[in-house]
Amino acid sequence: MAQQEDIFKKVVSHCKEYGFVFPSSEIYDGLGAVYDYGQNGVELKNNIKQYWWQYMVLLHENIVGLDSAIFMHPTIWKASGHVDAFNDPLIDNRDSKKRYRADVLIEDQIAKYDEKIEKEVAKARKRFGDSFDEAQYRATSPRVLEEQTKRDALHQRYQEVMNAEGGIDLDGMKQIILDEGIVCPISGTRNWTDVRQFNLMFKTEMGAAAEGSSTIYLRPETAQGIFVNYLNVQKTGRMKVPFGIAQIGKAFRNEIVARQFIFRMREFEQMEMQFFVKPGTELQWFDEWKKRRMAWHQALGFGAENYRFHDHDKLAHYANAATDIEFKMPFGFKEVEGIHSRTNFDLSQHAKYSGKKIEYFDPEDNTSYTPYVIETSIGVDRMFLSIMCHSYCEEQLEDGQTRTVLRLPAALAPVKLAVFPLTKKDGLPEKAHEIINDLKFHFNCKYEEKDQIGKRYRRQDAIGTPFCVTVDNQTLEDNTVTLRYRDSMKQERVNISDLRSIIEDQVTISSLLKNLK
Repeated sequence: MAQQEDIFKKVVSHCKEYGFVFPSSEIYDGLGAVYDYGQNGVELKNNIKQYWWQYMVLLHENIVGLDSAIFMHPTIWKASGHVDAFNDPLIDNRDSKKRYRADVLIEDQIAKYDEKIEKEVAKARKRFGDSFDEAQYRATSPRVLEEQTKRDALHQRYQEVMNAEGGIDLDGMKQIILDEGIVCPISGTRNWTDVRQFNLMFKTEMGAAAEGSSTIYLRPETAQGIFVNYLNVQKTGRMKVPFGIAQIGKAFRNEIVARQFIFRMREFEQMEMQFFVKPGTELQWFDEWKKRRMAWHQALGFGAENYRFHDHDKLAHYANAATDIEFKMPFGFKEVEGIHSRTNFDLSQHAKYSGKKIEYFDPEDNTSYTPYVIETSIGVDRMFLSIMCHSYCEEQLEDGQTRTVLRLPAALAPVKLAVFPLTKKDGLPEKAHEIINDLKFHFNCKYEEKDQIGKRYRRQDAIGTPFCVTVDNQTLEDNTVTLRYRDSMKQERVNISDLRSIIEDQVTISSLLKNLK
């Protein structure tokens, strides 16, 4: 685990050094849990968004896009339940003065039991080799059974306090933390305060004069902008159920326990799609969207073993099914996307609070109903982090040197092609610019002439550029260049006229989408 944490620190450092992510307002000593995306980060982020958008809107005839406002009528958040129920259970350690989410402390404790069990199984697997019967070992090993019993008992108690009548049992939550001997990671003590709820929405005022202003909120999610526009989109687009509305946009949460770099921030970006279905069909569609979304993630080629579904123990008040797609980060499996069956809660609530009829008339069976909704919600920033963590690689080369390379999927890489003149004279820079001027209409190209070729290659490896081209004196004679591949470091001589066809096939978003059926 220590080695994985070391990798994570290197990724964070790499993000700053190579223009991916900067601490926001850094010259003023920064602003907690807020980050800016640099020149390479914004390109990678835009490519992630394009990959999602094109998958949703281009590959599905019954999904359309939307861009709703960040500011919305305050009653929307009353109707959605955010004013009354959008809270985190927080607990303070009196010695370190640090604040934690009580539910996360308990979930981390459950994860520790899981880790102990997996360590015992891994040791036995090593000891017994090919003859190892894992199922029998799990069922009979006293150590495994002891840890499993503790884990199951804790899990049962956790479910009970989270699903208590009248809301989360805060006293019960504190008692679990005390009984389990959970300590503050900073002070190492168990000197805890009571658990209390904290609303996560940012408030602001709208209006020219203070006395005439009204309280509004920065949206904590993008979903409500879709729900309140359901009728507009359905009618103007003549959409037939089932259909979806996709949106990418900023959301804001006043996270007290913001941590793990860009994993949990106060200002973040979501890619959400709400899929409206006929009541009674929602659980089939829930299963279908689970499959589709997992396939989208795995098409990046990071390996199926790095993803898993995690079904929710506690369902939100509006849901009848919920799961997360988790990715194996250096700090463990963590959520990157949520898939929820939201029932008809949102549309019904907005109909109730607005006084407007929000229904769908089904011409096939001549009935009107409030559609049910399947939501897929993915954090752009978390997706960005998972891609950076998986792509970061330190390689030992045959000559004994080490190179740092980002093995980004070529279609997501910030720069697709870097063009280097071998020297700054003899017409080589002009020829390099000529190549870029031809190819820049098709994909992102970068010109670089500073330092030796080897150093230039290393810089491009570090930002994940899949292709580099070197222009030399032979180029002026026969119009060929040296094309170098990032992952294999293989070099070959190719004609300038062939560059576009060689590169474009591998660096477009379409090349990723074609992996999906």
